[in-house]
Amino acid sequence: KALGFYLDSGKSARGQSRMSETVRLTGISGFIAKHIAARFLAAGYSVRGTLRRMDRAEEVRKAVLPVAGAGAADRLRFVVADLERDAGWPEAMAGVTLLVHTASPFPMTQPEDAMDLIRPAVEGTERVLRAAAAAGVKRVVLTSSCAAITSVTRTGIQDEDDWCDPTHPSATPYEQSKTLAERRAWDLATSEGLDLTTINPGLVMGPPLDAHFGTSLDLAGRILNGKNPMQPPFGLPLVDVRDVAEMHLRAAQRPATVGKRIIASAGSLTFAEMAQVLKAAYPNRRIARREAPIFLLRMMAHFDPSIRTILPRLGTVDRVSNSRAVQLLGLTFLPAEQSLRDAAAALIAMGKA
Repeated sequence: KALGFYLDSGKSARGQSRMSETVRLTGISGFIAKHIAARFLAAGYSVRGTLRRMDRAEEVRKAVLPVAGAGAADRLRFVVADLERDAGWPEAMAGVTLLVHTASPFPMTQPEDAMDLIRPAVEGTERVLRAAAAAGVKRVVLTSSCAAITSVTRTGIQDEDDWCDPTHPSATPYEQSKTLAERRAWDLATSEGLDLTTINPGLVMGPPLDAHFGTSLDLAGRILNGKNPMQPPFGLPLVDVRDVAEMHLRAAQRPATVGKRIIASAGSLTFAEMAQVLKAAYPNRRIARREAPIFLLRMMAHFDPSIRTILPRLGTVDRVSNSRAVQLLGLTFLPAEQSLRDAAAALIAMGKA
């Protein structure tokens, strides 16, 4: 499915050649970043990916090149650069016209020490953006998250004017890390004269390009494998990884997006609704569709730290507006249910579920 998606849209969103433009893509081995690399390559850009270890370069090539179109191999290169070290970043930004910064940790369980997530996210963002500014790279598209927008203290539909309060007791280390990292990016955009756009995805679903993917698809895998005896009673915005990749491309190409945060969401689903979608697609699987009683989860949280982190969200559904993406980027989102089914089909095909 991903193959046809990119090859059918192998020109840029404006139908122009981008052969002279070079993108520095951080964290290129990530689930979202591989799709972003494929989309930019299919649109004619040269892509220079950063890796913490060069031994993952072949993994990325095998995943990205089959969906990136003819000639992409000549336009894909790699460099070693670690978000937690200064070494390598000046060289990484040489000859680059655009920075797409995606690298940031996304854990399945929250760490005991919040700084284990916050420090690399914030310091890494600062390190990369300062290196870009020093090299004269002005245009930056940064992958943030709806976690930097939504808050359980607000009701109704939330949008790009909203921010998560990282000091609120309900804020998880992940939400803190994404919020503080994005805040730092906007501060640096002002002080360093960067033309910044952020893309703020919800829970990212859809098919991975290979078997090396991130935590978000593990949630679909848990439902498919019946690991949740009952579903937690809350909901999140969902978006397809292919749409997220397309948004990064269109944002980079459209000056009107400079200075804007743009939510990536096709709509919200509760975990019980996700289970219902997957049960309809795979009726023979033991997929629990009932929601766990809130009182039971509160009792279990005394013994299970992973449950403790979701307590503030119980009984809530985060709902966000995607109108800016529709208006500024002209995007028509793939339905959340389709993205979930496509993710499930890929997991099953790879023997992961």
